[in-house]
Amino acid sequence: MNNCRYPNLFSQLIIGNTVFNNRIFASATGPTNLTSHNAPSPETCAQYERKAVGGAAAVCMGNCTVDTTIGRSVSSNIDLGNRSILPQLAKLATSITRHGAVPSIELQHAGSHSFGSWQEGNPIYGPVEYTDEQGRHILPMTEEIIERTIESFAQAAVLAKQSGFGMVTVHGGHGWLISQFVSPFSNTRTDRWGGSVENRCRLPVAICDAIKKAVGRDFPVEIRISGSECHSGGYDIDEGVAIARQLDGRADIIHVSAGSHEVREVFTVTHPSMFLEDGANVKYAAEIKKHIKRSFVATVGALADPDLMEEIIASGKADIIAVARGLLADPDLPLKARTGRENEINTCMRCLACFSNRIRKRQYLCAINPRTGRETEELYGYFPAKKRRILIAGGGIGGMQAALTASDRGHEVILCEKTDRLGGVLNCENGVPFKKNLTKYIARQAEAVARSGVRVYLSTEVTPQTAESFSPDVIIAALGSRPVVPRIEGIGSENVFSAEDVYYDPSKAGANTAIIGGGLVGMELGIHLAMMGRKVSIIEVRPELTYGSNHLHAVAVDLELKRLGIEIYLDTKALGISKEGVLTEGQYGRKLIKADTVIYAVGQKPLREEADALRFCAPVIYQIGDCLMPRTITEATSEAHSIAMDIGRFA
Repeated sequence: MNNCRYPNLFSQLIIGNTVFNNRIFASATGPTNLTSHNAPSPETCAQYERKAVGGAAAVCMGNCTVDTTIGRSVSSNIDLGNRSILPQLAKLATSITRHGAVPSIELQHAGSHSFGSWQEGNPIYGPVEYTDEQGRHILPMTEEIIERTIESFAQAAVLAKQSGFGMVTVHGGHGWLISQFVSPFSNTRTDRWGGSVENRCRLPVAICDAIKKAVGRDFPVEIRISGSECHSGGYDIDEGVAIARQLDGRADIIHVSAGSHEVREVFTVTHPSMFLEDGANVKYAAEIKKHIKRSFVATVGALADPDLMEEIIASGKADIIAVARGLLADPDLPLKARTGRENEINTCMRCLACFSNRIRKRQYLCAINPRTGRETEELYGYFPAKKRRILIAGGGIGGMQAALTASDRGHEVILCEKTDRLGGVLNCENGVPFKKNLTKYIARQAEAVARSGVRVYLSTEVTPQTAESFSPDVIIAALGSRPVVPRIEGIGSENVFSAEDVYYDPSKAGANTAIIGGGLVGMELGIHLAMMGRKVSIIEVRPELTYGSNHLHAVAVDLELKRLGIEIYLDTKALGISKEGVLTEGQYGRKLIKADTVIYAVGQKPLREEADALRFCAPVIYQIGDCLMPRTITEATSEAHSIAMDIGRFA
């Protein structure tokens, strides 16, 4: 008998006539690459199919609106009121079921946050009448509109079932319509839809009952709720328990999340940032489960470690583990855990790059999984590669990914790193608590390189002579960059260090530290030092901090800066450094910012000349990563993977 390390996590679950192969459900994520009619395309199908291939027991497609006239949150939502998209929905459902997973579809109505409907010129409704901060007039739902809404949920479920979906997920949390009704703070109605918890929960109860009546008692229905709204204007877990008790037995699964999309300070609670602990929101599901008798309870948020997942199920905190970002980082997470390869799981860093790209580019990209967003290629193959000898100069993030992809393609790969370990400049962040998953990722990549058969030479700098000695067909220069040293009087003083120096040895930072540079490197280092008890000031010459393209991680960073009391000096130029601190000039004139340690974090200089020296040491050379220009981890891994995939196309 196979000795499974996670017997509870991989036990089956039966609801009605539906068997779920394990307790890991792929939580709802919004679709991308829709057709012009907002129907799933082949690329959309591949996105969800890949999760089924990886072993998830259920796979849910999110952002599907039951009434797009008055309930669409964004214009790209799938319209479940349009029956003509049934063939495309059926293809999506089939792409999931053929791999043994149960396909689910999220039924959503945004209520007073139906900004997509508003943009199309339609009225929008909530529990009560008000005008929001952008001047949108929200109308109160009448009895007629409420009954129309209940029926739209039921008919959307009918369409889902007819299309081959095995479950529906009613979105009742995160500030959407249902949560607007159940919250005593947003629902101040005095009729039968407001007041007591029974009245406020009348809408989700009626929706679940209508769905069951329309599709049958044995068809699984899941409802997502916020166990706590997690902000001063919202309800807490006690109210969350009361809400869940109203839904007990009405829905087969009560999926307990937290927070609200529409409240900035808790967005990164709903979608836990790297600054929160693993399983940050499990406590809400665990408390609710104590009071639930007839429904299963699912938990979600910052869950990617199978050991933690097993403990949650085994201890009775929840019955189901819902995973969203963790399956973008590694869709094979369930299979790897099931087959004893848990150490190979590419654990989500919770950097929010996926979500930021979904909003900005309508595409999912993952910082540490370059195959995310390329599921069609991943599932249906690439052109065969003609074997080449590839020399990779630099063993950082990009170099390791290039080596792994090239090795997978059958090439002979040589990887040289001038330091004594792989990982590059990001090794300096080893030991930073909120970067623990980055540290794990680097270690896993290094282990994967060791298993792959790549020939690795540490403490080996690639010079033109070194390169020619290997006689490569292709060189990939991934040499990285070095910190820019600003031209400021006193920069060479004993109390001045680069951010990299202090990351490697935080003891160099005194009790009172000033950081010159308000980019992400400086801000995250400031947060790290403040967490260690240092008083931190950040000096930025520009009128605002520079968070980079990941605007959702920026929300998390900004909240931490405020929480830790880090002083920010914007539009302020550093004139000189002394043992007393940094003399600055800004909007309030000249000021000495007192500090016993000064750190500079003003950018990176690409090692372009060193890369260019290798240009004619092989027939083909590629330059990737920071030695081309400073890159994010997302950009570095994606570029490295793509370049390695291109090699061997021609004879």
